[in-house]
This record gives sequence, C-alpha cells and structure tokens, in this order.
Amino acid sequence: MRLTAEELWPRLLAEAWTALGADGPVPALQVTGAPGQLPSHLPVEDTAIACAGAALLAASALQAQRGGSGPRAARLDRGHVAAAFRSEHRVQLNGQAIGVGFAPLSRFWRASDGWVRTHGNYPWHRDALLRALGCGDDREAVAAAIAGRGAREVEDLVTDAGGVAAAVRTETGWRAGPPGQAVAAARLVEASSLGDAPPRRRAAGTLPAAGIRVLDLTRVIAGPVATRYLAALGADVLRLDPPHRPELPQQTYDGLLGKRSAVLDLGTGSARLRELLDAADVLVHGYRPRALDRFGLSPDALAEHHPGLVVVSLSAWGRAGPWGSRRGFDSIVQAASGIAIAESPDGERPGAMPCQLLDHGTGYLCAAAALRGLAVQAVSGGTQVRELSLARTAHWLLGQERGGASAAAVAAETGANWLTTLGSAEGPVTVVRPPGQLDGLELAWPSPLTRYGSDPPQWR
Repeated sequence: MRLTAEELWPRLLAEAWTALGADGPVPALQVTGAPGQLPSHLPVEDTAIACAGAALLAASALQAQRGGSGPRAARLDRGHVAAAFRSEHRVQLNGQAIGVGFAPLSRFWRASDGWVRTHGNYPWHRDALLRALGCGDDREAVAAAIAGRGAREVEDLVTDAGGVAAAVRTETGWRAGPPGQAVAAARLVEASSLGDAPPRRRAAGTLPAAGIRVLDLTRVIAGPVATRYLAALGADVLRLDPPHRPELPQQTYDGLLGKRSAVLDLGTGSARLRELLDAADVLVHGYRPRALDRFGLSPDALAEHHPGLVVVSLSAWGRAGPWGSRRGFDSIVQAASGIAIAESPDGERPGAMPCQLLDHGTGYLCAAAALRGLAVQAVSGGTQVRELSLARTAHWLLGQERGGASAAAVAAETGANWLTTLGSAEGPVTVVRPPGQLDGLELAWPSPLTRYGSDPPQWR
C-alpha cells in the first residue's frame, strides 16, 4: 500500500526515534502547514520533518529527564522546515544576499561513459582536482580533461590526489559495490558505550540543553547544523577551526549561529584542547573516521582521558568499508548513491534534491544523537559514542516510498515568514530562525552573531 504524505513522516520519525535508541513510543509531534514545500521525486520533505522532529523531541525528552515539568508539546511547520533546510541560501548581510553557491568547478561533468560530480569549493580541493587532471583552472579545460576519461577513472584520479569526486551511479550500481554494501550494513545511528565513567547529572534549565558545553569540530553544513541547533536549545557551543585551512567566508554566517568561534591548531594546541575536553559534555566532530587518532582523540582515548563525554562523529561514508577514509560532501554522496539519477529531470541527466537534505537531515540527527547520548549518560554513565554518515542517511532515504514527480507540489516555500535579523560586527545579518516550538515558544538564536575566529579557545 502506498503511503500518503500525511502518513509518511510519522513512520520515518518512528524509524529515526528507534535508531536513536529511545525507549517507548514516539512522543507526539504536531506538524502544521501545507505539504509540497520541498517538491522532489524522493520523499525529501517528509524525511526533513522526521530529522528535525527527532531533534526537537529528543530535546523535550532530555529536559523532562533533567527535572523539567515534563515533556513539552513539540510543533514544527512544514514551511519553516523547508526554509531551515535551505538556510544557507537565505543569509543576508546588510540587506544583501550572500547565499552559498557551488564554485565553478563543483558540478556534473560528462565523462566518456557517463557522468562524474566534482567538488572544488575549498581551494585545496580545487587544486587537487586540477593537479589530478593536469589541466588549467577553467571549465573548458576541465571538461576536456574529463570527457576523454571514464567516470570511475576520474573518480580514482581525483580522490587519489586528495580531491573530491564521484562517478554518478544508479541505486543498483551503488548497492552492488563494496562501498554501498558497507553503508547498507550500517545502522542509521551507530551507538556504543565505552568505559565506566559515572553519570553526569544536571538540573533542568529554561532551555533543554542549558548548562551543556559542546565542543564543535565541524564545518560546511551538516556538523554546523547540529551544533547550532544545540545552541538554540541552550547549549554553550565553542567551535574550533584550524588556522591553516580557514572556513569559506560565506559559510561562517549560517554556520556560526548561536556559537563562539576560535582558531586552534589541534597539534600545537593539544594542551588547551585537553583542557577544553576536560570541561566539555559533548564533542561533535566532522573528521573522517580515524583522522583524529593522531591527536589522541580516538573513541578509546577519549573514554580513557576524558571519561563521560558524549562523542558524536559525522562522516561522509561511515567507518566501515573501502570508502571509510574518503572525503565527501552532500552533492558527492548524492552522485555516488543513486540519488542524482533518482532526481534526474529527464531520465538521462543527473539531478539534485531541492535542498541538501543529506547535510541538513544528518545534522539534525546528529543533534538528536547528542541529546539522546546525554540522556543515556545521565542514567548509565560511560562515554557515549554515536556515529552517523551522509551515505547512511542517503540509504535510508532511498529505501522509502516515492510519491512521484515534483509536479505534485501544492505550495511553494518562500522562507520570508521564518527570517530573523541578528547583530554582528559586519552589520545586521538576516538568517532563518531555528525550526520548532516547545510549549508554543519559538526557538531563537542567541545574539549577536560572533565573528569567525574572534573568540578565545576557552569556556565561558
């Protein structure tokens, strides 16, 4: 039996709630607004609601556990969720749009036997792409270099050079190979408990995550979505970026909402990093699996030296399989997993979802995982480790019922109703408000917006 739009998101929410290890039935979530805000061949809108809803319900449950007045009534609006899942395109500085777009070399290219997707937004990834292809920095040169090669050949050349690329595969082709099989075998949220640290218990505050310190080692979209939502829920979030590879300027406004921002070399600043971890409750990082081991930040090392943390690890492809250490972004995972073909406008050219659902959806699931990890740690102790990946979220999405073509949309999302303006050193910044209400109260970003890298690497 085919599910209707009104029936699909509750089932997806129930699946996410189970994946998070939550006990009992899913708490009530009220969803308002007309469907069709994120028209797509795949159930993008319902998946977005489920992901954001899971984070909102996890926040409500944590506050009740910490001694609040009981679970708060949770509400989401479809239009607000749609705007939030496209938040990077809504940012304005001094009234002028500065929305994030793809760089000229981040796109689909025709190869000799199909299509390949590249990512060159960061200068070091663009340089690796050009080095691998042995061509100049312009579209025509890159197109010519790719056209004479097979898509898988380009994929291997670029990734071996430290760049980011993926051959466009069908769903069947992805699932038939070892990388896709490893992703399919993983859980949506991989959970483990290490060590015997005692429980950490804190009294409830006005907001669900009040008094919680979150160390944020993420960038781009997915990780910052997770940590900014924790900030909107009351957490003290400190983001650290390396000095030698700064974030793209346009990413900082949307990615730093509610946080403080510092620059710290994890190698030379290891003593300060240990001090921060000693006083933290949650670590959220977006490094590839095992990439942090060289800094003494493997899960086992964290459990030994900083017991009682909740560690949320976000990656493109997950820990297992031959692509576990490979770089990746939302658009790259869409290409490799079969989403680009599923969203094709004509059955031949690869397409894209109406938002970067893998980034945003996994980001909200990471926030939910952190909140559920706090709830478990407060009862059972230990160091709670949660692992999520963009590819596993893609696998979850591709396994759902599909409603058909994008023409089924009945409403258009404008985002105008969901904007707010914050002060900043550069002038007023307009952004999308955090989605969700608890007991009728809208979530909000702490203001003003900090300047990238301007804060000391220390807790308040």
